[in-house]
Amino acid sequence: MNLDRFARLALCHAPTPLEFMPRLTRHLGGPQLWIKRDDCTGTALGGNKTRKLEFLLGDALQQGADHVVTVGALQSNHVRQTVAAAARAGLGCTAILEHRHPDPDADYLRNGNVLLDVLLGAEIIYRPGGTDMFAALREVGDELRARGRKPYLIPSGGSNPVGSLGYVVAAQEILQQASDKSMDLHSIVVASGSAGTQAGLLVGMAQLQSAIPIQGFAVSQTANLQQARVLALAQATADFIGLGKDIANDAVKVNADYLGAGYSIPTPAMVEAVQLVARMEGLLLDPVYTGKAMAGLIDWIGQGRYRSTDNVMFLHTGGQAGLFGFCDTLSARPSTALPA
Repeated sequence: MNLDRFARLALCHAPTPLEFMPRLTRHLGGPQLWIKRDDCTGTALGGNKTRKLEFLLGDALQQGADHVVTVGALQSNHVRQTVAAAARAGLGCTAILEHRHPDPDADYLRNGNVLLDVLLGAEIIYRPGGTDMFAALREVGDELRARGRKPYLIPSGGSNPVGSLGYVVAAQEILQQASDKSMDLHSIVVASGSAGTQAGLLVGMAQLQSAIPIQGFAVSQTANLQQARVLALAQATADFIGLGKDIANDAVKVNADYLGAGYSIPTPAMVEAVQLVARMEGLLLDPVYTGKAMAGLIDWIGQGRYRSTDNVMFLHTGGQAGLFGFCDTLSARPSTALPA
């Protein structure tokens, strides 16, 4: 299906690399581990949201918007990429940041993505944890309209049917790269938060009649709630593009066993996963999304859920700027020995 009818602003360095991780594969005893480098999409350190923002800002410009408003947690990767993309498009940007972390330190409050949001020129509004952020988004939009502006509102994570188009397109990119490498791809693993990445991939694979499973590891809520979130967005996206078929309930695979105490709250397994991948492959994951998803994948490998010959692709959604908001946590000595 051709998606050229949807407005799009070129922002993303694509195709992003698909790289084999030989040392991590050997260390864990298989499966064959590949990493899709969507941390390399380009805009302000990159990340998965840039793919979504191509369509979201394309839509904003088509509608004549002059200002973008979005929401996220204090260390939101989505907000950082949105502010950068808005600057590139010549649009104003307001970011509404929620204090979701229960015990933040000075690094979390001022470093990482927060620092970059300021550097990129965002107008920042802070809200306490538990705020109805969708209502806050509409409220700021109304205030801007009252001042004669034309705001375009982007939900958390850019995760609506327009934003999810970025990963409908990415599905084709992934399958083409696997074909170019003569690779039989067994599974795709992704952190699952606001749901747009996993939902978009599901729709893209359905469109291409691919049965490759998309395994999401939830980073913000329980598995049943996240499964319902992904399914609802996937179906809305499928309807939006006129796919003409339903997304099956059992196609949405979500596990929340590695979430820990909640969104952005570190776990020992996350720390060990981030340190292991850094020391084995020289790759930096992030503490909120990919660190927890990789912790899940590593544990599943230890449980024997994959054959040594299976090709498993881990989608790196970026977020490395968030590392600088967790300095004390990530510099701690791991609870188990890591390779030198």
